Amino acid sequence: MLGTVVNACAIIAGCLTGLVFKGGIAEKYKETVIHAVALAVVLVGLKAAFASEALLAVILSLVIGALMGEWMDIEGRLQGLGEWLETKVPGGEGSLAKGFVTASLVFCVGSMAIVGALESGLTGNHQTLYAKAILDGIISVIFTTTMGIGVIFSAVAVFLYQGSITLTATVMKQFLTPEVVAQMTSVGGLLILTIGLNMLNVTKIRVGNMLPAIFLPLLWFIVRGALPVFSF
Repeated sequence: MLGTVVNACAIIAGCLTGLVFKGGIAEKYKETVIHAVALAVVLVGLKAAFASEALLAVILSLVIGALMGEWMDIEGRLQGLGEWLETKVPGGEGSLAKGFVTASLVFCVGSMAIVGALESGLTGNHQTLYAKAILDGIISVIFTTTMGIGVIFSAVAVFLYQGSITLTATVMKQFLTPEVVAQMTSVGGLLILTIGLNMLNVTKIRVGNMLPAIFLPLLWFIVRGALPVFSF
């Protein structure tokens, strides 16, 4: 869990730094920087999207995962949580929910979050999450200057999300084959690519409702192993 703890702390530190500089950065600079970050997010997503060549598995994971997420209304629940936090934090009205939801998706959906958390649980190697902590810390500074205090609450989402993956990985090592991890990374890459496009206002896709898709390759592998009739 060390890598996840460091990651969450880096986000908090970045947010506090962003709050210090929030009033001293002109709006045009904020907009330009956020667009630059969005392009970087698109690049990260594109690179991760090609991790797996099992296109059918990736497509089915996205379609089925999107249906599951819509049924569970994940993004709506995240938005509701953000709006609830707005009522508890002074000065958070109107912006806290957006900052919390956007930052949580960017920090949690990426392939580095999945792969890094898996590495921590499987091998005790935290280097990927340390690198992610640096990136998230920088991004959180920018996000906080544009979207406000809501971004800091994404540290909790990151801790719970990556921590749960790490703890799960320690008890499911036999199922997390390179093929499964590659498929999960590919799906996660496509989702983070979409986040970048949303940040650029190119699309308005409910990425949060697609989160279950990331874990479907693992579920399929387990089902296929338990029921040999599906081994094709």
